[in-house]
Amino acid sequence: MDFPEKLYHRMQSYDMGLPSPQQTEEFTDGMIRFLFPLRGDKQTMGLTRGFIPLPVALRDEWERLRRLFVNLISSLHHDELSEDLSQRFFAVIPYIHEQLLEEAAHFVNCDPAAKNVEEVMLCYPGYYAIAIYRLANELYRMKIPVLPRAMSEYAHGKTGIDIHPGAAIGRNFYIDHGTGIVIGETTEIGDNVKIYQGVTLGAMYVEKNLQNTKRHPTIEDNVIIYAGSAILGGNTVIGRNTVVGGNVWLTESVAPNSVVYHKSEVIIKNNNKHK
Repeated sequence: MDFPEKLYHRMQSYDMGLPSPQQTEEFTDGMIRFLFPLRGDKQTMGLTRGFIPLPVALRDEWERLRRLFVNLISSLHHDELSEDLSQRFFAVIPYIHEQLLEEAAHFVNCDPAAKNVEEVMLCYPGYYAIAIYRLANELYRMKIPVLPRAMSEYAHGKTGIDIHPGAAIGRNFYIDHGTGIVIGETTEIGDNVKIYQGVTLGAMYVEKNLQNTKRHPTIEDNVIIYAGSAILGGNTVIGRNTVVGGNVWLTESVAPNSVVYHKSEVIIKNNNKHK
């Protein structure tokens, strides 16, 4: 038996009904363009010369995305269940959209470089990652397998921001820059939390028998976590209104209203010997 034949037989044990990367990307991109038409073809969506998207075009796109979603999950569920899940998912899209609009305005309020919500929607990788997380998290809570994780990994590849769809994240979540951020599956984040690039909200260690336990930290309301910090462990709670400075390593809880920082020595020498 040659290798192609061996590979063929081995593939018979794989679940070939899982959504393909191409299907996942098409659905994810379609949902983002639908919620934020500025990211799509302006002429097709009727956005040129000041026009707003045509209701008929949006209704057609809504139905196309719904059918695509049914096709994505039909191999994982019976047809009737797929239709039911589709109805449930698309019923909450208006609420997710309102939350994302609120977060876009929050980005403008947080970042002096942001001029308006349109710029945030078009240009900010942190906002893009949050938008996909909001969609994927809803699917995760509906217990739809694989697809939520595939969506989050698609966002991860485009932004460098790794948010597990199982994380519980409150309102007005703000990510600045964002590259290198890791947020684990059982992380809990409150409202009005700000995090910067290189932050890890992770586990103390990885073992399979911890699968159904809380492995990642809890971040309460109004916390700021600056670049390069790592906060680890399921029992670690960062109390509300706390500021965590850059490059901090935390494996224990912090009381509310704290300031946590890494103390290091910085030496600056004048290299001009003639002065």
